[in-house]
Amino acid sequence: MDCTRHPALWPSLFAALAAATLAAAGLVAVAPSAHAADTDLVRNGGFESGLDGWSCTANSGAPVPSPVHSGTAALKATPAGSDNAQCSQTVVVQPNSTYALSSWVQGSYVYLGASGTGTTDVSTWTQSAPSWQQLTTSFKTGASTTSVTVYTHGWYGTAAYEADDVTLTGPGGAPVQIPAAPAGLAASGATSSSIGLSWSPVTGATGYTVYCDGAKVASVSGTSATVTGLAPRTSYAFQVTATNSAGESPKSATVTAATTGGTTPPPLGHALVGYLHASFANGAGYTRMADVPDGWNVIDLAFGEPTSVTSGDIRFSLCSVSECPAVESLADFKAAIKAKQAAGKKVLISIGGQNGQVQLTTTAARDTFVSSVSKIIDDYGLDGLDIDFEGHSLSLNTGDTDFRSPTTPVIVNLIDALKTLKAKYGSKFVLTMAPETFFVQMGYQYYGSGPWGGQDPRCGAYLPVIYALRDSLTLLHVQDYNSGSIMGLDNQYHAMGGSDFHIAMTDMLLTGFPVAGDTSKMFPALHPDQVAIGLPASTQAGNGWTGPAEVTKTLDCLTKKANCGAYRTHGTWPGLRGLMTWSINWDRFNGGEFSKNYDAYPWS
Repeated sequence: MDCTRHPALWPSLFAALAAATLAAAGLVAVAPSAHAADTDLVRNGGFESGLDGWSCTANSGAPVPSPVHSGTAALKATPAGSDNAQCSQTVVVQPNSTYALSSWVQGSYVYLGASGTGTTDVSTWTQSAPSWQQLTTSFKTGASTTSVTVYTHGWYGTAAYEADDVTLTGPGGAPVQIPAAPAGLAASGATSSSIGLSWSPVTGATGYTVYCDGAKVASVSGTSATVTGLAPRTSYAFQVTATNSAGESPKSATVTAATTGGTTPPPLGHALVGYLHASFANGAGYTRMADVPDGWNVIDLAFGEPTSVTSGDIRFSLCSVSECPAVESLADFKAAIKAKQAAGKKVLISIGGQNGQVQLTTTAARDTFVSSVSKIIDDYGLDGLDIDFEGHSLSLNTGDTDFRSPTTPVIVNLIDALKTLKAKYGSKFVLTMAPETFFVQMGYQYYGSGPWGGQDPRCGAYLPVIYALRDSLTLLHVQDYNSGSIMGLDNQYHAMGGSDFHIAMTDMLLTGFPVAGDTSKMFPALHPDQVAIGLPASTQAGNGWTGPAEVTKTLDCLTKKANCGAYRTHGTWPGLRGLMTWSINWDRFNGGEFSKNYDAYPWS
């Protein structure tokens, strides 16, 4: 599934527009020769020491042994849909001085430039360099300029580029001293998955690096940071260093802080989640609540649907006798729910589905949603709610670009409604979500309509809802089916139907990822007991059916780091909650193959 209207055309369209704009502006420059007495001021311009001295956006750059212009290494940087793979370095210079900037590059739409000059910032570029080509430009510093930033970058969504032998020649500035260690480190604002940090500014520092339990977790320019992706009820040790072009300071004094308590779990241990066709019939046949096999830990009643798309008025009723001749009476249905709950199962109402579009466009619709869903939960004595919004239920308005602080009414109203329901029913309320990959993992590449518009505004639209409810969310089981190919954290596309797809998609949820490639907007990792993997129960249930052997390989890799295949996960999660399937009915139709494979899996 693609977020752009035509995935093959957008990168080239952006690049073509950029080329036309830059050419019209006359930004290609030719540098004069540097004076013989001048020196090269760039540190590690040949990348022989890896990325030492360089910083690349969104982890887009890496040293490679081939191709190189000279020496044994060069830079290879790969743009993404919202990241141009800029690699930069801050260099100390003298005021009122002339400098020559040069680099050898390969690739399409490769740029070289300097910013912070104090006069006119410069850049030059090449539309196509199939072999090594030298880019050069020059500038004069301003009267008070003591440092400039030199950079290379590609263009959004285009192929990787290479750069080598970057030089900046001219008079050197005064030596920069390594800054002192930061003081005043303090922790605050802990949640179940994040902790806020702040510290005092350090003279001469241009940035700061945050360490958690000794590992580098963030680099920021200011004096505060929020560390995300943490486990609930866990203590962590934090330190901070100050950095500038001369290097990194010693680490600060250590501050220890703990995350808060976690979420409301479903039945203890691992869980098998299934949807029960309770309100309609299809080829799978009708299954009475009393006949649901005991192996299902969480039963989602499919579906509660709105009276109209924007009403917020959700209704649920059993399948009619004319459509489902085997349907039980309402009294028997409710009695069977109580029997399942007495046996330790959770029974939820699932809202939405393929045909149940829900758009809470107004606060009135939000309030109606809360009251109507509450009535269903109370009437049937249910344990909670599953949100299965599909299609066009959730999308982001133009300009709504930060999942941490959404502004789109349908998103904000849904968040408010779910928080209200959670507060009403308390700690035992079970809240689950079943988004499609398009609305979650695709957010690694694209978010909403994008910085220039033109992308599908639904892309990543579940992320703000998941993020806002992360401390109340019992289970997230993304539908790893009916999906297009999705890029994983290895920056490779993965196709549904095999273990590789499920491993890559689940790894993203358990590791966290930068939204739209922006490392300043990290979607934090969920706790393993909040995550289950969604799969179709049979070939008839949905596209992307995965055979039992591949499902077992998926669980082996994620919980034991065994049988992982080509994809390498960022951790091992024996506490992964389990599996979800569409549906209980289709599994019974298929002889119980899906549930039997789950029951037989050796979790330990």
